[in-house]
Amino acid sequence: MLPHITRSRTSPGGRGANALKRAFQMPVAGERPIEFLESFLDPLMLIGSLWGLVLYFEVELSNPYLILGLVVFSMTFPGPSYLRASPLRLVWRVISGWTIIAALLALFGYAAHLLRDFDPYVLANWLWLGPLCQLAARFALRLAAPVLITLSGGERRSVIAGVNEQGLSLAARVAGNRVAGIRVIGFFDDRHADRLPDYSPLPLLGNLAELPGFVRRTGVQVIYLSLPMTTQGRILKVLDELRDTTASIYFVPDFFVTDLIQGRMDTVEDIPVVAVCESPFAGVSGFVKRASDIVLSVLILALLAPLLALIAIGVKLSSPGPVIFRQRRYGLDGVEITVYKFRSMTVCEDGGEIRQAQKGDSRLTPFGAFLRKTSLDELPQLVNVLQGRMSMVGPRPHAVAHNEMYRKMIKGYMVRHKVRPGITGWAQVNGLRGETETLDKMQARIEHDLEYLRNWSLRLDLYIVVKTLFVVLRDQHAY
Repeated sequence: MLPHITRSRTSPGGRGANALKRAFQMPVAGERPIEFLESFLDPLMLIGSLWGLVLYFEVELSNPYLILGLVVFSMTFPGPSYLRASPLRLVWRVISGWTIIAALLALFGYAAHLLRDFDPYVLANWLWLGPLCQLAARFALRLAAPVLITLSGGERRSVIAGVNEQGLSLAARVAGNRVAGIRVIGFFDDRHADRLPDYSPLPLLGNLAELPGFVRRTGVQVIYLSLPMTTQGRILKVLDELRDTTASIYFVPDFFVTDLIQGRMDTVEDIPVVAVCESPFAGVSGFVKRASDIVLSVLILALLAPLLALIAIGVKLSSPGPVIFRQRRYGLDGVEITVYKFRSMTVCEDGGEIRQAQKGDSRLTPFGAFLRKTSLDELPQLVNVLQGRMSMVGPRPHAVAHNEMYRKMIKGYMVRHKVRPGITGWAQVNGLRGETETLDKMQARIEHDLEYLRNWSLRLDLYIVVKTLFVVLRDQHAY
């Protein structure tokens, strides 16, 4: 029986526990070498299978194949860690990820007339051999993980100071991870056993004063300090006494007071700081995000230009009024922006009170209802993306009037504005598209937006773009 938290909480403490588990993602010692190796598997297998097929079919390894290899490497490195995923989930993630990448490469190659530079037999066989090599390499790494851990010195013995929610969660995660390279042998805490939360047969080894002597006697290699931040004096005392050991020491932050967004360690003028709420698009990530926005928006605008013209004519003929509807919304850092849409209603509301579109809304024109149902009314926002006001993927922008209302009702609502709003988003592809007639629905949408900020990657953006197409075709919630 693994250590576990027996009490369910909906307080800030519960959110903090989820933040520790999902967002902060503090790696446990011994896990990093395997994850480092795993990050290279996808690009190496895809590039290796491509160039291997070139040699097999006796095709010249010319510049187009070399450039394609570099493009694939940039799209897949670093590869995500699937060591903890179930075999079925691993297969699904690899196949779905490769499908998105292959579709984008094919779309770009077709639009740029580059497909003729490649041998069709090579590309056709690469479609199945690439993901097959990925899966083979990942399953091989799983089988070899225990051996790799043994060769690197075996499992490292560890103890946790502090029997609390984050300490128990850490122990459970380490015990459930066969490739962690860590074995937790017990806890230290100053409280009597009767005052401690229910936990597994992992023993209480002593109080904090006994921790340094135990580490010296038994050769414990890793210590996790899971103590409340309010007990700074105790923490400093324990750290001072542990200086006489060679154990690696990790501090497990007690961030139950808040929910982390892109939580990570950083330095400011050589002073260590911990990011609590930060944008995922800093540095290189910001460049990658903006570059992908420009490439995708230009491609889609070029491909859909005739459709945009037809929609504009349809809007003009369907009812009096402008073709493009402009509305003020909040963008990056809460700055007001003007968002474009094809007009779908007989009114153009942009005041202090705006009523959301509802099913059977009398303000909708027949053609406008079709546009909203298929989300074609959102296409002019591709221009917003080129302007730098919006992104292809991100939290959907709400009207200013709705923002002012919900920011007072939902905690953390404005955090979603740490990034540019998107044409589509994580909430929209998870059934939270259309009217949010209850506070619970808006709360669920915001939670998905924040989840996107915690876990952003280019691969996730591409997945959302592709899934949006399928959601639009079958969704019944937009009107």
